[in-house]
Amino acid sequence: MPISLSKGGNVSLTKQAPGLTAVNVGLGWDLRTTTGTEFDLDASAMVLDSTGKIITDQHFVFFNNLRTPDGGVEHTGDNKTGEGEGDDEVIKVNFGAMPDTAERVAFAVSIYDAETRSQNFGQVRNAYIRVVNQTDNSELARYDLSEDAATETAMVFGELYRNGAEWKFKAVGQGYASGLAGIATDFGVNL
Repeated sequence: MPISLSKGGNVSLTKQAPGLTAVNVGLGWDLRTTTGTEFDLDASAMVLDSTGKIITDQHFVFFNNLRTPDGGVEHTGDNKTGEGEGDDEVIKVNFGAMPDTAERVAFAVSIYDAETRSQNFGQVRNAYIRVVNQTDNSELARYDLSEDAATETAMVFGELYRNGAEWKFKAVGQGYASGLAGIATDFGVNL
């Protein structure tokens, strides 16, 4: 049975699914009526060390860098419209392939060219992040974002983190008015 989380809540994925080795992190959203301007949301992941900073710039996974050098995190591709049911973008995480220095993986969604297009997360509805066991496709955890983020152009939806031998998931829901660049800078990515 999947665990539905509130902002700040967390769950042990390892206890939910003993022997868990890999997950798919699905991110989804629907768009409210806008001016008709194309709306493109992009999922990204940052593999972080114990200081909360990116391990290397190659551990920032997004539409222009789909895979970490070790293969621990892989983006399955950019969905430029958000149309259709289910996950709009998926990022795969293989716990065994991650470097020993990896302590967290933060998952963000940003609006491409938001400032030019006058778009923000206040125009996005039904946004969520979910964690799915790759072995049997069972949903382990889900966080439905409910905040009205009228000034934010990017958000950290959630994060996987290591706690001893366990991997856990935390619902974050932290908005940024500075877009993906603001998130990347906060996590130590060299832009």
